[in-house]
Amino acid sequence: MSQQQIVLDIHERPHPVKWLTLSIQHLFAMFGATILVPFLVGLSPAVALISSGVGTLAFLLITRGQIPAYLGSSFAFIAPIISAKGSLGPEQAMVGCFLAGLVYGIVALIIKGTGIQWVMKLLPPIVVGPVIMVIGLGLANTAVNMAMNDANGQYSSKYLAVAFVTLAITVICSVFFKNIISLIPIFIGIIGGYIFAYTQGLVDLTAVKKADWISSPDFYIPFVTYTPSISLGIVLVMVPVAVVTLSEHIGHLLVLNKIVDRNYIEKPGLHRTVLGDGVATMIAALIGGPPNTTYGENIGVLAITRVFSVFVIGGAAVVAIMFGFSGKVTALISSVPTPVMGGVSILLFGIIASSGLRMMVDGKVDLGDKRNLVIASIILVLGVGGAHLQLSEQVKIDAMALSAIAGVILNLVLPKTKGKFEKQVQQIQGQKIS
Repeated sequence: MSQQQIVLDIHERPHPVKWLTLSIQHLFAMFGATILVPFLVGLSPAVALISSGVGTLAFLLITRGQIPAYLGSSFAFIAPIISAKGSLGPEQAMVGCFLAGLVYGIVALIIKGTGIQWVMKLLPPIVVGPVIMVIGLGLANTAVNMAMNDANGQYSSKYLAVAFVTLAITVICSVFFKNIISLIPIFIGIIGGYIFAYTQGLVDLTAVKKADWISSPDFYIPFVTYTPSISLGIVLVMVPVAVVTLSEHIGHLLVLNKIVDRNYIEKPGLHRTVLGDGVATMIAALIGGPPNTTYGENIGVLAITRVFSVFVIGGAAVVAIMFGFSGKVTALISSVPTPVMGGVSILLFGIIASSGLRMMVDGKVDLGDKRNLVIASIILVLGVGGAHLQLSEQVKIDAMALSAIAGVILNLVLPKTKGKFEKQVQQIQGQKIS
């Protein structure tokens, strides 16, 4: 990859006006998905924006300003947070998110001491691919209900029309446009769907008019707004999700390697990037936001613009924090009708499921091999079918956690063709960036 193609390299700082424009571009790329997660799980979108910005700044600091990655709300935690809030309460859900981030820190320390081979052995594509598919497919009902049913749970043709218009705009922007527009279809779809919903009388702007421009969102802080406690139930619900997000993190890092023409596995090291992701998630949990993860949308912006400056990423994080403290922005986000979010969710959750399939294809998983077929089949049926283990009245391992645990165990105990795994690890460790 020629260095002449780079518009701004990692540590180059653009002119202030250009800087703001490029940063807002990244903000748009992550905005739709980042506010959708708190919308679905009943958390504050404003806090999600703030935690996203602060988490990204923490990640840049921990990785020594070497990796231009933006962190936004993680979709992998949607089902576990909903489950935890329903059975154990919102306080426990935040504690669980913090523990999941802590797992990242522990994994980072182990990676620093022992290398990455054990991670790749524990989380190969045949395990992570189907689990990611479970995340998307498990949320399918949520998306359809949001698109089809009104506030009373009754079928509404008006809601469905708004959802389909939103979905159509999102798909058109994604498929028929190129460059930046194709990278922010969710954001454009929400705007288009919002306008159409307004014409249908589904938008109430009363709260937006009354809101202050500057206001503090509803933070959820341990020992201030609640007293945290740890239970076995929350550990079993939330911690296994790290199995999925760790692999997602590694995948994003390898894509960044190719785009930016650097090997981040070696420098600053996988242990630093995993730690940065974990700290971002812990920060989010400490203020009441959803866990954070690196965003493919923002990686796509890097690929198209060739602007790799961490100052631009940092600028996007600062603007996100400012948006979070704007009462007008928060009220506007809250006024987005449910069918609009349902429309974009149909595509988003489908893409999540499809990305799990793509992970298996990219990992050259042979489903003609009975071993692989068994692992994938069991993960999918346990996860999508809603299987769970009820260990006690308060302790339950939900479907996604159970399917992930089952996948890891099956992958470790079932015999496999000798040599395949060793080759995969050697390719990652000795990856030549071209």
